[in-house]
Amino acid sequence: MDGKRLALLVGALLLAGVSAFLARSMLSGSGAPTADAAQVPIGSEVLVAIRALPVGTIIGPESLRYQPWPKDMVENVYYQRGSVDPATLNGAVVRSEVTAGQPLTIGSLVKPGDRGFLAAALGPGMRAVTVPVSAQSGVGGFVFPGDRIDLVLTQSVSGGGDGAPLKTSETIIRNMRVLATDQRTDNVAGEDGKTVVAAFSTVTLEATPKIAEKIAVAQTIGTLSLSLRSIADDTAELERAIAAGEVTVPQNGDPKLEKQMLLQVASRPIDSDTTFTVGADVSRFQRRTVPAKPSNGGFGPPLAGPLPPAPSNSLEGSVRPVGPVVRVARGNNVTEVPVGGK
Repeated sequence: MDGKRLALLVGALLLAGVSAFLARSMLSGSGAPTADAAQVPIGSEVLVAIRALPVGTIIGPESLRYQPWPKDMVENVYYQRGSVDPATLNGAVVRSEVTAGQPLTIGSLVKPGDRGFLAAALGPGMRAVTVPVSAQSGVGGFVFPGDRIDLVLTQSVSGGGDGAPLKTSETIIRNMRVLATDQRTDNVAGEDGKTVVAAFSTVTLEATPKIAEKIAVAQTIGTLSLSLRSIADDTAELERAIAAGEVTVPQNGDPKLEKQMLLQVASRPIDSDTTFTVGADVSRFQRRTVPAKPSNGGFGPPLAGPLPPAPSNSLEGSVRPVGPVVRVARGNNVTEVPVGGK
């Protein structure tokens, strides 16, 4: 290789190296700029819904919480920290649906004592019915608005005999929502913030029109008592309704549809598959059935007093037998034969 070719090769290598260096410098210097996240100014904290609040939901301590909200998005209709105590909203009813995480507005709630409060608390197609209770039948005052109860009817059933009547107790309605106690729709709190347990004489319940009729009749039959339900019973009630074919499970497994179905089952009162207990289930000295009517062996009214006249076709003619007799029928002929006679 002569010197001329060697010089050309070295020059080409140098040019390639310079070009690669320049290209690398240009690429590293022209990287995509990183944008810093703009700091959104926080205005104040507003009350938002922890969970979805359908129309008619009674607000409780577990329904709301304060959350920071952007300053430019804070509206005057929001409940802001410092302007309202969340405890004062307990017992209020949702008038327009609020989704989870959405701020509550003043117009979305109806407070106890406001006009139209009870109508807003009722679900679509539901009615409000009031039941008188005592301290014993009202769970000692431990029932509050928003709780779920079963309604129990206790009565004495008399029969046609002289025996003791049948004592019975029957759960006639299940899963009823309490709307108010003694015209109060809020949970009263004491100075320490805890709920005050107080006795009441009436309870207002949410019912369908048909169930409201049943309750009105039940009050004339016997005594009504309240049985407080557990919150965990909602899941068990859903499983029972699915097994009985009362609800249809969504085929596509949509979580929203399943949640809607759960809320539907959990919010409706039930008057089917009722259970009952009679006196004999409690004490061996009580009855299990209704006292029977007196029996005379199937020959008409009880045999008391003188015997009726003998039939004209009797073999004894007009002579009346004395003492106990046996009636013998041969075709159309009926004969009265004294016991021990021929």
